[in-house]
Amino acid sequence: MDPKGRMSRLTSLLRRRGIVLPSFEIYGGVSGLVDYGPVGARIKRRVVNSWIDHWGSVPNIVEIDSPTITPEDVLVASGHVGEFNDKMSECKSCGGAFRSDHLLDEFHDNPDTLDSSELDELISKNGVVCPSCGSHEWAAASAMNLMFQTSIGAMGGSRSAFMRPETAQGMFMLYPALYRHFRQRLPFGAMQTGKGYRNEISPRQGMIRLREFNMAELEYFIDPENPPVTDLSRWPRKVCMIPDPEGPHPNEVEVTIEEAFESGIVKHPTVAWFLAMTMQFLEDVGIDPSKVRFRQHASSEMAHYASDCWDCEIIGEHGWIEVVGIANRTCHDLESHEKHSKSGLLRAWRSFENPIKESREVLKPVGSVIGPSFRDRAGEVSLALSELTDLPESTPFSLTLSDGTSVQIEEGMVTRSLQETVVSGEYFTPHVIEPAFGIDRIIWHILDHNYLEMEKEGDEYTILSLEPTLAPYDLVVLPLFDKDGMDVMAREILDEIGSISGVIAEIDTSRSIGRRYARADEIGIPWAVTVDHQSLDDGTLTIRRRDDQSQIRIDVGTLIQCLTSKTLHTLF
Repeated sequence: MDPKGRMSRLTSLLRRRGIVLPSFEIYGGVSGLVDYGPVGARIKRRVVNSWIDHWGSVPNIVEIDSPTITPEDVLVASGHVGEFNDKMSECKSCGGAFRSDHLLDEFHDNPDTLDSSELDELISKNGVVCPSCGSHEWAAASAMNLMFQTSIGAMGGSRSAFMRPETAQGMFMLYPALYRHFRQRLPFGAMQTGKGYRNEISPRQGMIRLREFNMAELEYFIDPENPPVTDLSRWPRKVCMIPDPEGPHPNEVEVTIEEAFESGIVKHPTVAWFLAMTMQFLEDVGIDPSKVRFRQHASSEMAHYASDCWDCEIIGEHGWIEVVGIANRTCHDLESHEKHSKSGLLRAWRSFENPIKESREVLKPVGSVIGPSFRDRAGEVSLALSELTDLPESTPFSLTLSDGTSVQIEEGMVTRSLQETVVSGEYFTPHVIEPAFGIDRIIWHILDHNYLEMEKEGDEYTILSLEPTLAPYDLVVLPLFDKDGMDVMAREILDEIGSISGVIAEIDTSRSIGRRYARADEIGIPWAVTVDHQSLDDGTLTIRRRDDQSQIRIDVGTLIQCLTSKTLHTLF
């Protein structure tokens, strides 16, 4: 088959077989939105379940579920209201709006790191034309916030909010509950899957850049002074790594994750562990490992919350595409929410191995003076005095209370004394390592990497060679003819298979047996069970394997036993 037309044939298959289709198509469609049809939704559910099972196998990682609507003050604290922008260029002729960096893909290696003036200069210098009308006239690039704004509550009493651009903030909000759940012991993690929303300026590349998309994120909370130690030797496969070109290791290398950590390419042990676990997951769901690489962000493109970030990129029909971002978010999020919420709940306790004896000067309130002087605020004043670390040299002095107001402390209101204490530990803000997975992008590359075209008996033939655990059905039951008792036996077998936990089967009785095999192959069903005339005589069935189309005969009891124990593949 002509390789140049592969993309259009794959897209046609996805639409025709109900895997991925344009949304609202009878009304002209909406760019940046897609539907998963009856086959695609099953594949998506199984990919998501595989992701949850992969990370859920780690004992100190749990799943949570938080709302997709997020109050504005949460996203102000996280930095999204001020920082979550893309640069937009508008055509003066037709009014079309486009992402400025996308207009420069052919002219710069990393245009999303440029500021507005640099983008305008390159657009002008290279004579970039409008994709819609061909004009060369552009307005100056401007920042556009990517979040969908909404409100909570009725008019007049409503509260400003946004549709979440990421699932992470919901997990940061649940940190106090997670800390209690894990008995106040780090490290621990929370994972979450669900929808995210970004009002993309110019969506493109089908499933790659969507306005509503499926995310899977994990926030792993650690003590920065005692990060967890992991055995990286478990992952011996070499991977392609592209470090920051401005860093100490600027050259692309093929190394194991363990070698990358030991040589300093990856500095943080927990980041290295997440890189290895990510690679393992992608292999498990059928991504070709030779088409995966890890690229470190340059300092100029780093997200506002990150100290280090690696993109896991996969190559397919759309070129190299980021599908996972693994970021060291440090303590940015928890500290920001602690500051804006004034909750005092987003910290952890670190015990010292050897308690420390301390002697420090303190100011003790004189109750007989403080009480009458400040009346109902005397308690607040006493608390603020007890929390002072930098003591004033003399009185009077100004004292700031918890609500930000100040009071004057006069001579005679306090006495100085030396206090002996034993410090057994300290509070600190945990750091967070985050792997964020774009589920739709991963599904696209699973479909792309496993879409196989061949010739069979002179005709074009397609197989979607999905991992069996991701296939929309575990097997299909095919009566050779939908009559003469074969149809009855096929449905009896289907009912018996339906009682097996975790096994999903369907029946297909339409058209020739060859055409039904082909239909099963092109949506990735790994096994086909055929009921024929011999089945009626001796109770045996033909079992056909998708990937090499080899066949064996077994009896119904053996089929049920192998499906129950998930050992059908051992018969071939």
